[in-house]
Amino acid sequence: MKTIKGPALFLAQYASDQAPFNSLDSIARWASGLGFKGVQIPSGDKRLFDLERAAEDLDYCREVTALLAGYGLEITELSTHLQGQLVAVHPVYDDLFDGFAPESLRKNPEARQAWAVDQLLLAAKASKNLGLTAHATFSGALLWPFLYPWPQRPPGLVETGFEELARRWKPILDAFDDAGVDLCYEIHPGEDLHDGATFERFLMAVDHHPRCCILFDPSHFVLQQLDYLAFLDHFRDRVKMFHVKDAEFNPTALQGTYGGYEGWVDRAGRFRSLGDGQVDFNGIFSRLAQYDFEGWAVIEWECALKHPEQGAEEGARFVEDHIIRVTDKAFDDFAAAGTDEATNRALLGL
Repeated sequence: MKTIKGPALFLAQYASDQAPFNSLDSIARWASGLGFKGVQIPSGDKRLFDLERAAEDLDYCREVTALLAGYGLEITELSTHLQGQLVAVHPVYDDLFDGFAPESLRKNPEARQAWAVDQLLLAAKASKNLGLTAHATFSGALLWPFLYPWPQRPPGLVETGFEELARRWKPILDAFDDAGVDLCYEIHPGEDLHDGATFERFLMAVDHHPRCCILFDPSHFVLQQLDYLAFLDHFRDRVKMFHVKDAEFNPTALQGTYGGYEGWVDRAGRFRSLGDGQVDFNGIFSRLAQYDFEGWAVIEWECALKHPEQGAEEGARFVEDHIIRVTDKAFDDFAAAGTDEATNRALLGL
């Protein structure tokens, strides 16, 4: 068994134009001071990281690694969540997702998608140059507007959607395979890969590609009312990344899973800071230790109530307390009989 690495922090929700969150150096100093040992970096935020340069310049990658090491930190993974979303966008969401792309590409879905694919290919190279073994992304979605089966979906619609999604992602998966990096899709509402059933559909469509893996975030399972511990049992060999995020689901007479168009504060299901929600982290950390999970425990702060800096400070301690230092011996070794093969055969009457 292996001891999970951490605590680490996903920087996407913290990056801003205000110090100490406006440069990699200052945000690393801040995170280190809270006890973090790793950071997950959003690859599209130029304030923190230059993806294009990292894909081509090994000296730059060494500079970034050395800067973080100076604060006792490592890069856990890079993220292309926003770029991955743009690999597959249903036209109804074009205007909403245009903000994820450079301004020159807006109102041009084909150019926007080509840019997104190129970003993923750069991320594969950058991850290799940085010595990383996993990468975080979204799948995008062509079928999300048809999630609920009313009006009745025409035969073949879902199959066609997943065939097209797979067609777009296969070359990207191959690029990550060439780089020796697992491509981990965050299983997330709003994506075509939003639960175990949809991931299995996609896995079949990409011919069980060896780099098609999972970023496990239990908060999204709470909001969908899925069994996230059984999910870990089922996909233990595909889970290569872990976002430590809490959530709660408190249905009322007026709303449930769909949320009644309410904002995050007033939804039945909402994200919470670590320890304030309903996720069974003891069960999750136990399973990850049991299944030899080799990755990091990365906090993703998203809470409708608590300030992000408080969430980070408390979260670092929370993860530290939940990481299981796996045992290197059996608890009953003290009672070992010390028999040999001959004794074993004699005990069996052989």
